[in-house]
Formats: sequence, C-alpha cells, structure tokens
Amino acid sequence: MNAVLQFMKDRMRKAVERDRRAERYVETASRFLWRWRESWLLAFVAFVALLDYASTYAILALSGKSYLNEAGSLASWALEKGGFAGLFLADLAAVFAISLVAITLRFVLFRFGFRGFGRAAFVFLLVPYAVVAMVAVINNLVLAYL
Repeated sequence: MNAVLQFMKDRMRKAVERDRRAERYVETASRFLWRWRESWLLAFVAFVALLDYASTYAILALSGKSYLNEAGSLASWALEKGGFAGLFLADLAAVFAISLVAITLRFVLFRFGFRGFGRAAFVFLLVPYAVVAMVAVINNLVLAYL
C-alpha cells in the first residue's frame, strides 16, 4: 500500500513541475490578449456591457425601426418579459456571473501558487465576452444607419 501512495505522490510532484514549466507560456499568452491590470479588464467588460445595453436600447426604442428585434435568445426573452428593465437586469446578471467565475478561478489558482494560470484564466474568461459585446455594439451601430 505504501508503494502505491509513494507512486501517486511522485506522479503528483511531476505533474506540478510540468505545470510550472508551462505556466509562463500561458501567462505570456494572456498578457498578449490583455497587457494591462486585471482590474481594468473588469472595468472594460462593465463599460462594454453598458455600451451594448445602451446601443440596444437606442436601436430598438429610439430608432423607430419596428422591424428590428433582439437576436440573443436570453436577451430577447428578458426584453419580452420585463421590457428594457428586464433586459438591463439580464445583462447585469450575465456580467456579474461571468465576472464572479473569473474572479473565483483567479483567486483559487493564486492560492495554489499558480499566479500565471490564475491571470490567464481571468483573461481567457473575460476577453471573449468583451469581444462579443463589442461586436454587438458595432452591429447595433451599423443597423442604426441602414
């Protein structure tokens, strides 16, 4: 039994060493995507989400184009059930949920000593959301002028 435990302990040690070697490359990739502080990424995600909501409100409520609608299924449902207040709450809940997951994962990885992986997980969770939200804002702006 002792040999099995020693074997497992040795395997775990080798896995941690392998992860430590790969950590700097993963952190470098995360710095390529977002080179600034992580707190600024949270602020940027909140700003882009607010822009998404404002542009959606402008295109649907203020443009006078009745043939336009919300394309996202969750956002469309929230808009149908609660109006623009419901859409705002749905957007707020989505941003809060993804930010909470990113912050929690970063905290856990930092606690285990994997600072590079913690930063990378944080960036790789939030940057795709920000990109999709920016595409939605651009789409709303294009639709406003068509």
